[in-house]
Amino acid sequence: MLHSRRLRQRAILMSSLRSFFAARGFLEVDTPIRQPVIIPERNIEPLRSGDAFLQTSPELSMKRLLAQGCSKIFQICPCFRKNEKGRRHLEEFTMLEWYHSGENYQKLMEDCEHLLRHVLRELSAADALEDAVAPFFPGYDLQKDWEKITVKEAFQRYSPCSLQQSLSDNSFDEILVEYVEPHLGMGSPAFLIDYPLELGSLARAKADNPHVVERFELYLGGVELANGFTELTDEGEQRRRFCQELKEIENSWGPDLVMPERFLFDLGRLQGAAGIALGVDRLLMLALGIDDINDVVTFSPADFF
Repeated sequence: MLHSRRLRQRAILMSSLRSFFAARGFLEVDTPIRQPVIIPERNIEPLRSGDAFLQTSPELSMKRLLAQGCSKIFQICPCFRKNEKGRRHLEEFTMLEWYHSGENYQKLMEDCEHLLRHVLRELSAADALEDAVAPFFPGYDLQKDWEKITVKEAFQRYSPCSLQQSLSDNSFDEILVEYVEPHLGMGSPAFLIDYPLELGSLARAKADNPHVVERFELYLGGVELANGFTELTDEGEQRRRFCQELKEIENSWGPDLVMPERFLFDLGRLQGAAGIALGVDRLLMLALGIDDINDVVTFSPADFF
């Protein structure tokens, strides 16, 4: 359970996120947390709620709002993912997502740089009023140029095997976590960009390389902080990818997921967009120099026993 000073810091973070997007003309939205249909993603298992699911992300609803004519929207909300437990994972956590119509993943990376610097200023200004001197984002310089490294380059530099081999034997996630991530975002943030097509089921393929998608993850101190991409808006291609995801899911944890038909219909009306999800609890953890995500949420699961 958070003490009063950390509760204030969490509140300041939330306020700074909202002020950042409000100043840039974004509309804050709120969408249902409990959903009868979800986006099928093989690596994310939802928590069930009766005959529905608790959202793993507000992505489905927010993209449908884009299709209805909203151009710049954001949301801060609770999300739920089964078996996500550890120093950097919680089954219930707070997510920030924002979406631009007519933009691509390069714009989202720019947003990330401006957002984290804004958060740093807001937290520092509030702390100065209390005569506190502890630095935020200790050990990191947010003002330096942020590195951009492709997934292929990162595997060539840090992995004991090739990227293609890791995809062939389904060891990509293991190799990424053990060998690649510890080198990313050390000293200043880094973007891991241009994922293989197999690892971006909702992202648009690059025009000059159809085997790679316009997706990135933001890292700080080896911790993944955000995942963003240029949205795939081809309804037929998205359906094909979802079919593959549903097959994989049926073979692992969920035979009862269905195709999100209304989502696909609305997706076909999108001309182009970019969207990103950022972990708010992880952001606060990194800003305060704390190593355990349980220490930055108001109540951790252990606080109830």
